[in-house]
Amino acid sequence: MAAPTPVEAPPPGPHQGLPAVRVGAVAGEARAAAILVHGRGASPADILGLAKPLWRPEVAYVAPAAAGHTWYPQSFLAPLAANEPWLSSALRRLRELVAELGDEGLPPERLLVLGFSQGACLTLEHAARCPQRYGGVVALTGGLIGPPGTPRDYPGSLAGTPVFLGAGDPDPHVPWERVEESAAVLERMGARVRLERYPGLGHAIDADELAAARELLDATAG
Repeated sequence: MAAPTPVEAPPPGPHQGLPAVRVGAVAGEARAAAILVHGRGASPADILGLAKPLWRPEVAYVAPAAAGHTWYPQSFLAPLAANEPWLSSALRRLRELVAELGDEGLPPERLLVLGFSQGACLTLEHAARCPQRYGGVVALTGGLIGPPGTPRDYPGSLAGTPVFLGAGDPDPHVPWERVEESAAVLERMGARVRLERYPGLGHAIDADELAAARELLDATAG
């Protein structure tokens, strides 16, 4: 019998090997973790500003860094191929973090994954492509990635994961119709979705959104 052909690991992408900044509870002592995904042009330090309104001492707050401060170069509405290999590398980076936290004893149901803007789009696409029961998913001004008409037949189930989507309308980068579409897709995948529209908010984060995120984190760390 011929020996099986070894499976080669995929080559490292632009985001592999970059550090994630961590504050809060240390490995082995955290009861839950919040993965905070920054937007285009931002940094882990920027998104970790949300740790203050979401603070719980028993939670680890983990913020990965994007190469060149962007997870993918084009609009999230561009053809998928136009954002490669950055998009695949970014999604892989989130999978790596979920696995690393799992090795610390924090399974997905103890994880809140939260992103803003480009980070929100990445967060939702990760949840759709890697569905399982998470503690919570929060997308602040974002939607699933790809141009209009992109097939959304993701396999698997989110198994009751609570999901919060909030965005201003109108928003200069994220059409409200895509936010609504994303909510419907995740709901079909078994998520419990709360969708909130904030007229006139602009490309920003509302206090009501932070309260919703805190509620999900409290339940995750419960």
